[in-house]
Amino acid sequence: MTTVLGTSLDLPTQDGTADAYLVHPDDNSPHPGVLLYMDAFGLRPHLRAMADRIAAAGYTVLVPNVFYRNGRAPIMELPDFIDPSQRPDIFETLGPLIFALTPELVVRDAEAYLGWLADSPLVTDGPVGVTGYCMGAGLALRTAGTFPQRVAAAAGFHGGRLATDAPDSPHLLAENITAELYFGHADQDPGMPAEQIERLNKALSAAGVHHEAEVYAGAQHGFTQADTAAYHADADARHWEALLSLLNRTL
Repeated sequence: MTTVLGTSLDLPTQDGTADAYLVHPDDNSPHPGVLLYMDAFGLRPHLRAMADRIAAAGYTVLVPNVFYRNGRAPIMELPDFIDPSQRPDIFETLGPLIFALTPELVVRDAEAYLGWLADSPLVTDGPVGVTGYCMGAGLALRTAGTFPQRVAAAAGFHGGRLATDAPDSPHLLAENITAELYFGHADQDPGMPAEQIERLNKALSAAGVHHEAEVYAGAQHGFTQADTAAYHADADARHWEALLSLLNRTL
């Protein structure tokens, strides 16, 4: 197993400073870059562990706190294990932060994150991979559609609202995408119902985007997050296989 080195850092953006977690193989060599977009619960031990696992496969992984405008992570104190009864109170705080992160702000931030990776001596030259979870899946899709020359691969897992009727829905950027995409959808996810999955697939196919989308049977929204009641071990294992396969063949 590759030994990895993780550290916290401050990353300048157009709107301030984003705190972030950076992890890479501990070998003093550059590796392909991966931008990991958090779920709404944000930077916490479980998300750092996910980044560590990607890094152990041979990548330099950056995990920014996308809510940095509202403070450093953790934005709020979370229980060690999040069960359904706690979610309403948690999202009373986090919900407004999610909706305040407009597409314009996402793009400005993505430029800063990608720029940091491009300038880092820990990252090899060339485009990077992007992966996102829950709300992060939409950020990954928008990043791939806005910065096609910088993104070689993008993945999203149990993402929501990826193909809505809104004029700024991220699926409308499909014609710009040059990256290979993979989506692992939960089949019990009200935020990404069948009609949105179909709309996303049609948009990507029409644009000629190399992509794969799978619906994970029996999985709920959040199935990769082992510190929540939504965790599904089989679906999570499938996610890891799909993600690392994507990164290995594109970066």
